[in-house]
Amino acid sequence: MKTLTTTEELAAFCEAAASVPYVTVDTEFLRERTYYSKLCLIQLALPGRDDADAVLVDPLEGDLSLEPLMALFRNKDVVKVFHAARQDLEIFHVDHGVIPEPLFDTQVAAMVCGFGEQVGYETLVKRIAKQQLDKSSRFTDWSRRPLTDAQKTYALADVTHLRQIYEFLNAKLEETGRARWVAEELAVLTDPQTYVTHPEDAWKRVKTRSNSPRFLAIVRELAAFREAHAQERNIPRNRVFKDDALVELASTKPQNMNDLSRSRLLLREARKGAIADGILAAVAAGQECPKDNLPKVENDREKLQVNPALSDLLRVLLKAKTESYGVASKLIAPASELDAIAAGQRDVAALTGWRREVFGEDALRLCDGQIALGAKGKAVTVIDL
Repeated sequence: MKTLTTTEELAAFCEAAASVPYVTVDTEFLRERTYYSKLCLIQLALPGRDDADAVLVDPLEGDLSLEPLMALFRNKDVVKVFHAARQDLEIFHVDHGVIPEPLFDTQVAAMVCGFGEQVGYETLVKRIAKQQLDKSSRFTDWSRRPLTDAQKTYALADVTHLRQIYEFLNAKLEETGRARWVAEELAVLTDPQTYVTHPEDAWKRVKTRSNSPRFLAIVRELAAFREAHAQERNIPRNRVFKDDALVELASTKPQNMNDLSRSRLLLREARKGAIADGILAAVAAGQECPKDNLPKVENDREKLQVNPALSDLLRVLLKAKTESYGVASKLIAPASELDAIAAGQRDVAALTGWRREVFGEDALRLCDGQIALGAKGKAVTVIDL
């Protein structure tokens, strides 16, 4: 197996890749000690059935610029094939401002082709390539050098079998006419905004028991400070302070360093210096927030006035339709969208694009009383009203 450590070697490989229809791509990275992922290894393979046209690219060794690879990623004539691409794409977007296009994600394609929800690479290798993966190096530290032969073999397998998986799924999509379904899903992955984290929105990920607007205003300010601090210093947000400490701070509302010292959950490093100053400033900002700028959290199901019987029927219909089409139900509609439809909303994703073809029209007819479900949801009978 060949490992590329110079820009010249990478450029030569990418020049060859520019003349083939697709290239498979994977990465190995670490994120335990940083906010942004640290890229440790890139795996690439050209079409084929052996390891001859597959390489490892080592960004941690030698004098290597990834610009030849970025040029390949910008090449619209070569499909870039990933499995579960989101974290890989985030790395390339954050580090180089590039999102590979055109893109093919085998996990998304597999969900459209009847392989279930968020199917793993190992499962596709077993079911499509008829091979077993050696996962003994799954939890390796990819930043350590030198890499062992076992690590290299493990890493390379993530792109060599991916070729056969891609060819199978791509043919299946062409055969069923569902290629555009996947294209609609991939539009989210290729949108740069997908990989932008806004500190002012970080509070929405924090679980709290209170929905008091003033309390949430403090949570919002604390979460925004933590996110910005972690981004600026490239450290995990939990190294600043954890969620349970954040909620405690929003409840106790410390006013000074002495108050901070009484926190049960705050790390020692957070009780002094820049973090302590940021906490106190965030708490004060939350307390002083004008009433018209206080955050609001709505209990969607209660606010929507969901018809529970209709919501249950929509779940049965969804199960019947997804089984009939061999599509993962998660791709069609999450429970929250079914509740929204049952409450009368129509501006939901499940009623647009390819989803409308599979589920949306019958969902609307069910809501209008023009459709009834057969036994166990297996049959759908139209009723003329």
